[in-house]
Order: sequence, then C-alpha cells, then structure tokens
Amino acid sequence: MKYMTVKGEKLSQLGLGTWGMGEKASKREEEIAAIRYGLSSGVNVIDTAEMYGEGQAESLVGEAIKDLDRSQLFLISKFYPWHASPREQKKSLAASLKRLGTDYLDLYLLHWKSDYPLAETVKGLQDLQAAGLIRYWGVSNFDTADMQELVDIAGEGAVFANEDLYNLDKRGVEYDLLPWQKQHGIAFIGYSPFNSGNGQSIPVKASLKQIADKRGVSVHQVLLAWTMRTGQVLTIPKASSVDHMRANLAAADLVLTAGELAALDRDYLPPKSKQPLESI
Repeated sequence: MKYMTVKGEKLSQLGLGTWGMGEKASKREEEIAAIRYGLSSGVNVIDTAEMYGEGQAESLVGEAIKDLDRSQLFLISKFYPWHASPREQKKSLAASLKRLGTDYLDLYLLHWKSDYPLAETVKGLQDLQAAGLIRYWGVSNFDTADMQELVDIAGEGAVFANEDLYNLDKRGVEYDLLPWQKQHGIAFIGYSPFNSGNGQSIPVKASLKQIADKRGVSVHQVLLAWTMRTGQVLTIPKASSVDHMRANLAAADLVLTAGELAALDRDYLPPKSKQPLESI
C-alpha cells in the first residue's frame, strides 16, 4: 500500500469511495465485506457524503466500521451547497455523525460551490473544528481561482483538501490546479478514476490495452495505478465486492514505468492550456 502524508496525517493513497453504495438491501452484506476487506488490507481513508443515497452510503459505512478502532480511520464526508450556512452545516454534520456512528469526522467538505457567502461557510467550518466535531475541513469541485479565494479568506494552512474529478481521460487539473495545491500544501483527492460516475467509461486506446496485456492486469488496474503515479493524489474508487476491492489493492502496488507513462501521454494528452473544471 502506498501512503502520503498531509499535515502529519498518514493517508493511504487508495481510499474507499462510496458513491452509489448502501442503496440496495440485496448488496449490503457484500458492500460491507468489501469495505472491511479494504480496511483490513491497509486502506485507512473512507470518502462518503450526505448526498450519496441521501445518507444511505453513510449508514452503510457506519455499519461497516462499528466494531473497528475509529482512531485508525480517516473518515471524510461532504455537505450539500444549500447546507453551507453555519446553522445548516451543524445540522447536516449531526445527521451524518449519527448515520456514521461516530462523534467526529476527520475531514468535512463543501460538496460544490454554494451561493452562500464563502466567508460564512468557512466560519461555520472553523466553528465545527473548534468544537472538536471535525478535525479538518476542505472543499470539493473547486477550481484554481475558487481555491485562491478560499485561501484568501481562511489563510494559508487552513484548508486540508480539495476533491475533484481526475482520471487518465480527464486530466485538465494537471495544468494549474494540481501544482497550485502542491505549492499551498493542500491535498488533492481525485474522484472517479475510471470516469464511471456518469456512465461514460474511458476509451481504451492502444497504449492502455498493451500495458494491461503485457503486465497481465486489467485496464481498470492500469487506470487506477496511473492516478497514484506521482504520490500526490489520493484516489477514491468504489468497490462493491471483495473481488473488486482485491483488484484495486493490487493496482495500488502497480508501478508504471517511465516508458509506459510516456506511451499513455501520447494517447491521452496532458493539458497544454487552462481547461474548464470538469465534474460528475
């Protein structure tokens, strides 16, 4: 397992995404087993949100972790933009904590930018942090200008992470956002490493297929390994079965060569100019 350190926190580069989980009773046991298998294999990050199944994913996670050592987990959840006022944040957090069966979150994120004044949202998050209900806070689906505005309000060192779409086919953030976040010490969490969140899978071009065939791994494993190649991205694929989780864990140990990365760059071009931020 590869790890990265953010503000003294040792985080597995492979996290557990939960979008779409907890919504079918027939899959519940299998999904819980997948989460537990990942955690027992060195993963320590779980990413969820009040939006996912309107709390059903959080409830699933709560059931999966109820007998585990909470201090060994780094638990992330997110709140809706229309819950961005301090009062609504507090209510959302209380509901999330109840579903998760814990008395604090490690990281609480604004799910996407709100019409509510950002300074007031930051104040609410700082109050939750001061109360010990969250350890860190951050945002999701923010671009570089949004992040600069956030840091101008909160100050350097206050923001823990920003979570954005990132995969081999959607790599516009590499042009300016990733370097900016590295410069400011803000972790980058990449969601949808297979671009499956919107039902549009990544096109399998020659280099991708050749690398998978030569290595004896799946295309999905190459895609996942690629997102972790720099050691600066925490990626959060969903795994709804133990077999899928096992495959993701193997991908976390797959190191692509310089030649393989160059071949992928030829088929999936890195950005040469500023790109509009994409999201799912």
